[in-house]
Amino acid sequence: MAKLYGKELQLMAAKARLLAVEAVYTAASGHPGGSLSSMDILTALYFNELNIDPSRPRWEDRDRFVLSKGHCTPALYSLLALRGFFPLEQLKLFRSIKGHMSGHPDMRHVPGVDMSTGSLGQGLSAAVGMALAAKLQGKAHRCYVLCGDGELAEGQIWEAAMAAAKWQLDNLCVFVDVNGLQIDGRTADVMPTQPLDKKFEAFNWHVIKIDGHDFEQILSALDSARSFRGKPTVILASTVKGKGVSFMENQAGWHGKAPNDEQFAQAKAELEKTIKELEGN
Repeated sequence: MAKLYGKELQLMAAKARLLAVEAVYTAASGHPGGSLSSMDILTALYFNELNIDPSRPRWEDRDRFVLSKGHCTPALYSLLALRGFFPLEQLKLFRSIKGHMSGHPDMRHVPGVDMSTGSLGQGLSAAVGMALAAKLQGKAHRCYVLCGDGELAEGQIWEAAMAAAKWQLDNLCVFVDVNGLQIDGRTADVMPTQPLDKKFEAFNWHVIKIDGHDFEQILSALDSARSFRGKPTVILASTVKGKGVSFMENQAGWHGKAPNDEQFAQAKAELEKTIKELEGN
């Protein structure tokens, strides 16, 4: 597949946002806020960065991706479907007993999922193991992780960060979706984690700070991470929770609830307008 850039990435992200909101609405359950805030990051990964093959989801030499903030499957599943890992129609069974797409990633049943996650803080540890294994085996593939800023209050994150630095895992790249909100409110109020750049620098990581909705900055950060040697890289991406749907933006209440009929109609209209504008219609 040819890599996407610029407006092509914006358009793909907008389509994925619509699919994610539709999935949560249909299931009457899910986590739209953090899914929408991280969508541009994930779009850049799946349509530009990751060396993957949808026809061979278990290809040994593929890049690995771990969704450590595992509740954001509306974003992950939408992009896996758009990337060709499974038909778009299967998204209608999100969180349904009739389907196999649970609310958190399941590597046994969903093609393209490299790690089952859900308990916050654990995904990074799994990715450290993957990256270390690749180093020991002399493999060239890379490992990518998406964490939430609220998730960084988990102690296991920092144990994994120490291990990654000790083993100089420069084949490991972590995005932190810094939207400033979690289920109980502002991260600064629930459990302050800032300054994240100073913390990761103290743990001997290569640190990059970007606007997580600017594709040029995302791709530039990925280029930097890929070429950096001797340390793991963390990309601190400043984002807007609920990005792309006006009434969800910067609202902690949309962390984990589904829109009603009226709200879905408005969200759908807004996202369809964005899609049409990006298509030039």
